[in-house]
Amino acid sequence: MAAILRLNYTSVTEFILIGFSTFPHLQLMFFLLFLLMYLFTLLGNLLIMATVWREHSLHTPMYLFLCALSISEVLYTFAIIPRMLADLLSTHRSISFRACASQMFFSFTPGFTHSFLLTVMGYDRYVAICHPLRYNVLMSPRGCACLVVWSWAGGLVVGLVVTSSIFQLTFCGSNEIHYFGCHVPPLLKLACGTEVQIVAKGVGLVCIAALLGCGLLILLSYAFIVAAILRIPSAEGRHKAFSTCASHLTVVVVHYGFASVIYLKPKGPQSLEGDTLMGITYTVLTPFLSPIIFSLRNKELKSAMKKTFLSKLYPSSV
Repeated sequence: MAAILRLNYTSVTEFILIGFSTFPHLQLMFFLLFLLMYLFTLLGNLLIMATVWREHSLHTPMYLFLCALSISEVLYTFAIIPRMLADLLSTHRSISFRACASQMFFSFTPGFTHSFLLTVMGYDRYVAICHPLRYNVLMSPRGCACLVVWSWAGGLVVGLVVTSSIFQLTFCGSNEIHYFGCHVPPLLKLACGTEVQIVAKGVGLVCIAALLGCGLLILLSYAFIVAAILRIPSAEGRHKAFSTCASHLTVVVVHYGFASVIYLKPKGPQSLEGDTLMGITYTVLTPFLSPIIFSLRNKELKSAMKKTFLSKLYPSSV
């Protein structure tokens, strides 16, 4: 009898993504909007990586971390958005069990790597402003490479822990995921068994601990940075020091602002429309804004882009 029940529990071989089913008349508009935003996200991040690669003046720790951040954003969006775009034009929105697990792993890994890299970038700004004479020692090429590797290792561990925990559960009943992708909360609602609550608490603890841990380290870095900037006697010096942190700080606020909406929202009845729109802000809007912020708020990167690319298209304008 137990074997029969287990068979019924594990009979789910595919899921149906119904996140956009409540917007039947807006799906074409969503498709065009999200496609443009996705293409712009890819173009912006590729431009940043190409600029840093070509410009030797940008071969510094800060821009190495920025390149790693761009790679994580490209991989994160690639794991979710193409599938989401295809579903917006399709009436058959099924996704296999393995494909769902793969999407979760390949979105969570670069997603949390992104948080770890933002923390590393905060540490880089802390060293640059609070310990400028020791910067070349503390942020040596080998040390920077280790920080990037450890960031990706951390993202990989979180991705493995979350994905393996969710997909070792048994699923029964409905196979409709009330979301546009394979995300943890809607999948937990489809799971059966006594271990669901334990897994839900464990996964939530891992995700929140990682996000809050990174957030607190960034806050600590900026507490020391602000204290050091306030000790600079001239207003011009304070402005110059803060300007080196402005783009990173803005991206941190955007990233953690939208992430908190997803991971720290209070429990309670949520509408499908609300969950979908909140998920879109983090999945599509945040990666879209990131290259814009770094390109517009970072004068050194902006001038390097003009020098590298616009000079080839419009030689007389640069």
